[in-house]
Amino acid sequence: MLNSKMNRWILYFSAGALLGLFLFAVLRDSSTPITLEQTEALLDKGLIQRAVLADEQVYIITHEGTYRIPTVLIDKQMFSQVPVETGSGNYAVQILMFLTLALIVGGLLYRFSLKNESDTASSSSSSGPSNLGLSEPITPSHSSLTFKDVGGIEDVKVELEEIIDFLRSPKKYKNFGAKMPKGVLLVGPPGVGKTMIAKAVAGEADVPFYYQSGASFVQIYVGMGAKRVRELFVQAKRNAPSIIFIDEIDAVGRARGANRNDEREATLNQLLTEMDGFEDSSGVVVIAATNKIEVLDSALLRSGRFDRRIFVDLPNISERKAILDKYFEKMIHEVDTKEIAKMTIGFNGASLATLVNEAALEALRRNRHNISMDEVLAVKDKVIFGKRKVKSYSEDEKQLQALYQAAKALSAYWFEVPFEKFTMINDGLRPYDVDLVTKNKLLSYIKVMLSGMAICEIHYGEHSSNVEQDLKEVKKIIELVLESYGMGEQIIPNSKDNIHLINKLYAETKEFLSGMQPQIQALQVELIEKEQINKEQIKKVMDEIL
Repeated sequence: MLNSKMNRWILYFSAGALLGLFLFAVLRDSSTPITLEQTEALLDKGLIQRAVLADEQVYIITHEGTYRIPTVLIDKQMFSQVPVETGSGNYAVQILMFLTLALIVGGLLYRFSLKNESDTASSSSSSGPSNLGLSEPITPSHSSLTFKDVGGIEDVKVELEEIIDFLRSPKKYKNFGAKMPKGVLLVGPPGVGKTMIAKAVAGEADVPFYYQSGASFVQIYVGMGAKRVRELFVQAKRNAPSIIFIDEIDAVGRARGANRNDEREATLNQLLTEMDGFEDSSGVVVIAATNKIEVLDSALLRSGRFDRRIFVDLPNISERKAILDKYFEKMIHEVDTKEIAKMTIGFNGASLATLVNEAALEALRRNRHNISMDEVLAVKDKVIFGKRKVKSYSEDEKQLQALYQAAKALSAYWFEVPFEKFTMINDGLRPYDVDLVTKNKLLSYIKVMLSGMAICEIHYGEHSSNVEQDLKEVKKIIELVLESYGMGEQIIPNSKDNIHLINKLYAETKEFLSGMQPQIQALQVELIEKEQINKEQIKKVMDEIL
């Protein structure tokens, strides 16, 4: 394409040059200069047909040709016997030639510009990247959302206060020599409000907000996604302080491996380069969201890129009440949001929004002027079992799940296994990912994973299906203990060692929990009421009973 355009330019230039030479040859001053004596001789012989008086020359026209003589050399009276005309002479020829050339060159340039626009339009309509939206300009939005508009997530708000203050006053941190994290990674299940949180941060800081989906960077054409990333960061730096929000970053930040994808890898490499390239004081903060942190490339998670990770869990009962209060505040209703919060365990923010909206629609169908608990109860099952199925618990299931989690929480506290909190929703502790660990700590971790199963057998005489994820974790840790770390009775284990070790640890866990029935029941009640317990709450229960 480039060579084609260059050849076209050369062709137009050559044609213009040839036309110019032709006009110069045709319209140039072709008269022959003569002296005063030669002029007088022509007059004496009567050969002059007429004379043209110009500013600097006198043109003498004869049958044999045209001659010229400078005006200063002659007396105008000497041409009294011949017709005399007044004209512009050579200047007229020059002006005519200039205008002609200007028209020709202007016409050629206009023709070229039309051709260039036609080529560009043709290329845009026939090429994939334009159809994929890459030609669309990257423009910021200004969020009007603030933390006052977002219910719940109090822990997350505290974590993000520093980021907001940095965006408001970046010079304060620069002068103090403090560096804020370049990237913040929001991790949590779908529907918990990660995008809303990012918009609220932008709204609180009152800075431009650049939203991009991770999938929008991955294109068919290699290099298009990287170009998009580069343009995004250029715009964000130009309008700093600003926020870049990349939703579903796992679409572009997936770990590089055997399943090679050149376009995605090129885009990921560009993202890594851009995050390394801007200064800590540039005023640009990158916030990304994912619900699959385990698939992200390790290079994204290292220090200097996404330094800060914030886990956004499903809302607990008080957070659900706060979210419901926000949704209902603009509606006419007669509902008890605390009661709705109790019956919506397992709902995320999006599910609660759906519940409120469906209740409003149900009220309209019933020709009511306000929303009552009847409408909420009528649509609750629709939200749970409809197209958007949401995990929720019946009363019996709440009792079982709370007992299951209470036993795990007590074991983690007793065996000193690190944890932050246990909730009704969490199915297990986060993976034990330290590099150096002793056999005793690994076995304690396994006992915590077996505690839910053991307490169900003690209390109900049977196991429950919520043990699935814990059993997977137990099998993985057992394999590490016996095969990878050689911590069994024999350095090289046999097939029976796994079964023997699991049965032994399960029996010890069951025996331990059998003597802790009052404590577990107290923690079960605490979990049902507050839906989460931490170390301080467990310690308080233990101190009261013991």
